[in-house]
Amino acid sequence: MNGTSRPRCEFMVPLSLIALTGLSAERAVAGAAALAPHQAVYEITLERATTASGITDMTGRMVYELAGGKCTGYTQNMRFVTRVVDRNGASMLNDLRTSSWEAAAGDKMRFFLSQYRGKELTESTEGVAGRKPKNGEISVELTKPASRALNLGREVYFPIQHSIALLEAARDGRRQFPARLYDGSEQGETVFDTNSYIGNALPETTALNGVPERLRKVAKLDSLAAWPVAISYYEPDAKGTDAAPSYELAFRFHENGISSRLLIDYGDFAIRGELTDLTLLEAEDCGPGK
Repeated sequence: MNGTSRPRCEFMVPLSLIALTGLSAERAVAGAAALAPHQAVYEITLERATTASGITDMTGRMVYELAGGKCTGYTQNMRFVTRVVDRNGASMLNDLRTSSWEAAAGDKMRFFLSQYRGKELTESTEGVAGRKPKNGEISVELTKPASRALNLGREVYFPIQHSIALLEAARDGRRQFPARLYDGSEQGETVFDTNSYIGNALPETTALNGVPERLRKVAKLDSLAAWPVAISYYEPDAKGTDAAPSYELAFRFHENGISSRLLIDYGDFAIRGELTDLTLLEAEDCGPGK
C-alpha cells in the first residue's frame, strides 16, 4: 500500500492531498521517486472502539497491488474485506474493491470502486479525471453512480502523485505536507483537504518493527530509509483550526513507497493493519532510450 491509498471500512467507505511550498501537483510526477511494484497483504484487527461505535470486534484482510511505472503509468488494485461484529453479536461482511490507473505524467487517472455489504452491491463509482494542458485544472467525467462532469481546480493531487511528493518531502526533511487529494472515492465527488505529518527517519533498530523476518529483505526493506507518517483527511467544508478530521491514517512509509504498520482512526473506532505478506513484482521494461 502506498501512502495515499485510503482503505475504507463500510461505515465511511475511505479509499485513501491548498497550494504547496515545494512540489506542486503538476510537478510531482513519476521520476522524482521510485515506487516499487509490489503486492502487499495486511491483516486487519480492531485497535479500539467506543460504545458509540456499536462495534465489539472487527477482523479482515487488505490486499494491495501496485504495478507499472514511469513508462506505462501506475495501476493500483486493492481489496479490503472486513467482518464486523456489533453489540448484539450479529456480524456483517464488508467488501471494498478499487482499481485505478494513473498516467506517469500526472495528467490523467481512471478509477473504479465497488462496495459490497454481504453479497449486495451497495455502491459503484467509475470515472476519468484529466488535467488540462493549458492551465493545469482537473476535469472529471463520472459514468457511475450517474453521469456527471466536475471541475476540481488546479492544485489537486492524484494518489500516486501525492505518494511521490510525500516521499520527496520526507527526504527533504519537511515535517508537514498540506495538499488536496482526489482519488475518486465518496462517489467521485469529493476532494479532501489533507495534512501529512512526517517524523524523523527511523533508526535501523525500529524501522522494521512488526515486519516478519522473512519479509525484511523483500524489496530491500532492510536497507531503505523509513519515516512515520500521519495523514489527516478533512471534508472540503471543514474550516478553521478546530475542525476535526473525518479520519486519520498513520503508517510507516518506506523509501520505495511500501507501507507497514497501518493505523486507521475513524474517531469512534480504529483499526490496525499489519504487513503479513509482500511480493516484489517485475519492474516494467521501458526499452532502450526510455
